[in-house]
Amino acid sequence: MNVDCAIVGGGPAGLNAALVLGRARKQVALFDNSQPRNAVTHASHGFITRDGVKPEEFRRIAYDEVLGYPSVRHWQTEVTEIQRTDSGFILDTSSGERVLARKLILSGGLKEELPEIKGLRDLYGKSLFNCPFCDGWELRDQPLMIISDNASAAVHKAKLLYNWSRDLVLFTNGHDILSAEQEEMLMSRGIRIVKTPIASLSGNSGMLQGVHFEDGTYMERSGGFIDPKLVPHRRFDQVLGYETAENGGIVTDAMGRTTAAGIYAAGDSSYVMPSQLIYAAASGSKAAMGVVADLLEEDWQRPLV
Repeated sequence: MNVDCAIVGGGPAGLNAALVLGRARKQVALFDNSQPRNAVTHASHGFITRDGVKPEEFRRIAYDEVLGYPSVRHWQTEVTEIQRTDSGFILDTSSGERVLARKLILSGGLKEELPEIKGLRDLYGKSLFNCPFCDGWELRDQPLMIISDNASAAVHKAKLLYNWSRDLVLFTNGHDILSAEQEEMLMSRGIRIVKTPIASLSGNSGMLQGVHFEDGTYMERSGGFIDPKLVPHRRFDQVLGYETAENGGIVTDAMGRTTAAGIYAAGDSSYVMPSQLIYAAASGSKAAMGVVADLLEEDWQRPLV
């Protein structure tokens, strides 16, 4: 099958890219392995008209809209290999499909590697999160915690969360990461710092109740934020030759173009943070517009037959 553009990843970035391309009357192949990063989240926030939407409902509405355009086709499968050709790209999937595309949008997003703390996975997405802009409102004025072993991330998140709650404790989980100046700055605002290693987290029905430490002590908390490691679902940079940044994101220009011709990136794949639906959807729209502009420019350079 030949298409104008193949989109690898069916999150908000890929879906919005498919919507814009479909409305531009371009032939689109949308590949989605149905493993959205926000599947553990009870609701997504910060997207006007969709504030508080459940992730599965967001995807249902989005696919209903996108697939209403006849030039958009969807495959629920994973792209396993991409090869560059003289006329574009060949994509092979785990279910055996092969598609030839003139342009390629990478929007596969990221996956999270959570800290290895007993009980954390049962709480993540319900009372433990990673983005204060997404979930800070729901935890406002509660006794909160931050778990981080990275100094800059810990300080940044503490400053952010101070906007939603003044009852904050930073747990470094056995790591001595902060400078004396950083500790003094946080403590001057009443933010406590606990360096004792964490043994486990306890809660009920996904709601955090407390933190158990290896020295036998315990502290009550009702919610908090962590810093998971964010890594790409699948990387094609070694094969396709696009540049990646130090944080793992794909380097792009303002319209989503990567440093490799014909390849675009959108969503978490390109900017990594912040992790918000509206941000990802906007980047997908821009990448799609970049694709359309480049396709049209190429077509106008060809002689009429």
